[in-house]
Amino acid sequence: MKENLTIDALRVFCEAARYQSFSQAARMIGSSPAYVTKHIKLLESELDTLLFHRTTRQVTLTEQGEQAHAMALRILQDVEQLHDRIAQFKSEPRGTLRISTSMGFGRQVVAPALADFSLRYPAIQIKLDILDQLVNMTKEQYDLDIRIGDMIDPNYIARHLADNHRILCAAPSYLERHGRPRGLQDLPRHNCLIVRERDHPVGIWSLSRKDVITTVKVGGSLVTNNGEIALAWALAGHGIVLRSLWDARRHLETGALVHILPSYRQNAGIWAVYPQRLDNSAKVKACIEHLQAYFSPRASDALADAPPYQSSGRETRAPTP
Repeated sequence: MKENLTIDALRVFCEAARYQSFSQAARMIGSSPAYVTKHIKLLESELDTLLFHRTTRQVTLTEQGEQAHAMALRILQDVEQLHDRIAQFKSEPRGTLRISTSMGFGRQVVAPALADFSLRYPAIQIKLDILDQLVNMTKEQYDLDIRIGDMIDPNYIARHLADNHRILCAAPSYLERHGRPRGLQDLPRHNCLIVRERDHPVGIWSLSRKDVITTVKVGGSLVTNNGEIALAWALAGHGIVLRSLWDARRHLETGALVHILPSYRQNAGIWAVYPQRLDNSAKVKACIEHLQAYFSPRASDALADAPPYQSSGRETRAPTP
């Protein structure tokens, strides 16, 4: 019984350290602040040390707490791997799967894909975070990051899920007022709707034509970190936007947006990124295989216009652009 309490206490401790708040940790694990406080005190008693500096607004790790946190993460990872290895023998992946992804793509595409995955693997609990900034997967304890774009930290492992590219588009009303750009050199004279992407410099658009990449510095009166907002601005006629084909396609079909400079595109593949090899985690492997099938152009309306992609089925280190 004491060993079970110790593992529970380590999990509670890591959540409290992650959010620097007992109340937030309690909300994330679906319990009460009293439960969190009890387990932190239990762990402090067992270790005979103070793990947190406590104030009315925040808790921060002590020096001993920092050391304990690093070791606790390793212990919990070992416990997760133990469950994974046992699950491999049972042929049923199980456990908790922490996944991060970007806002618009996560809401419109990744969330339905994971709901479908959950029906197939009910023993896996999925915790999905929608974020418009890159995450430190190891420090923030994510198993998987689903991202758009080919700029990936080479320290991670990546599996290609589907091809995708971004295109330039604008509403007919904007083009009627300001004219249609005849080349990339015209873009700086237009109001460009800039999205602060997770992994791209702000206001720098790199587009390719016949494998030749051209970079242009653009500006505009509207800047956001949310692609859905930028798309809404474009639909309202405020400027030119660079959006993924999966997101813009339906508006191109209705005529609400016009594809401009169609010979240019920005390659932005869809990737599953993870910190360790798949043979160490049955649940991550099962999820990635499901997403590859789900994102196949033959299987997903959301990516229906993406070029066909055949996976080699092999893991590779992420490419360095």
